[in-house]
Amino acid sequence: MRYVCIQETNDAGVEAVSSGLANGLLQSPRRQHGNRTNLPKSLTPLTNSMIHMQPLHLPSRLSVHTLLQCAYRPFSNDPAPPIPPVSPTSQHHDLPSFLDYAARTSLDRTSTTYIGTHYEYTVLQTLRRWALDLTRIGGRMDSGIDLVGTWHLPDSNSQPLRVIVQCKASKNKVGPNIVRELEGTFAGAPVGWRGQGILGMLVSSRESTKGLRTALLKSRYPLVWIFAELDGRVRQILWNKQASDAGLEALGAEVQHFEDGEDKTVSLTWNGEAIKGF
Repeated sequence: MRYVCIQETNDAGVEAVSSGLANGLLQSPRRQHGNRTNLPKSLTPLTNSMIHMQPLHLPSRLSVHTLLQCAYRPFSNDPAPPIPPVSPTSQHHDLPSFLDYAARTSLDRTSTTYIGTHYEYTVLQTLRRWALDLTRIGGRMDSGIDLVGTWHLPDSNSQPLRVIVQCKASKNKVGPNIVRELEGTFAGAPVGWRGQGILGMLVSSRESTKGLRTALLKSRYPLVWIFAELDGRVRQILWNKQASDAGLEALGAEVQHFEDGEDKTVSLTWNGEAIKGF
């Protein structure tokens, strides 16, 4: 089993080390330290996304001559899933913890902050039913992206799709402008969610317009549109051909009716079978 060792130095040194990782220039800790048991006990796992960071951001307390730890991971043929950015707050991480936080701080339930954050966590919770593993990153510096993560579809022969999600808790119908807005977020996506093979998902609390549907179908990006009410009930799902070509070729949608026969929701299927969520 092969390992790599990262030396924590100044910014210039870190860039050199991360570049060396990408080009396989570093030696294994076994060669550098003799025996594997000599490695420090507090080791941080590496992922492929960390290897490709330029530069690696390390704590400011480290000096040029500091070597605090080695980080290692076994190399394998399977790419590791990217690591989402750190959440903009440590006060909450899902809908229940946000509701507790809002109650403790007496957060105004009519404020845009409350409504927007509540909807983002509701969407995150709703999409888990279809095997989307998402993390909320929405904040002042989110580049228009509210959630990022991976979609673990039933096809075991493929890697999970990387997904960026934009949530819109809107009072009015949404038009084609938000499709263009979502397209613009691809360039500013976090490390690990850039380049080819990224799926963009737009979730709104109001129904789509004809202009939005046209913009969705004409977009050169793989996009999914979901109409999900504020309580999480999904009413409509659309996706374009680019999304099908990116890995959603077996995806389907079906309408589910409740006992009263009036209310209905939309659910996703894979090859005609219900998708098992988390």
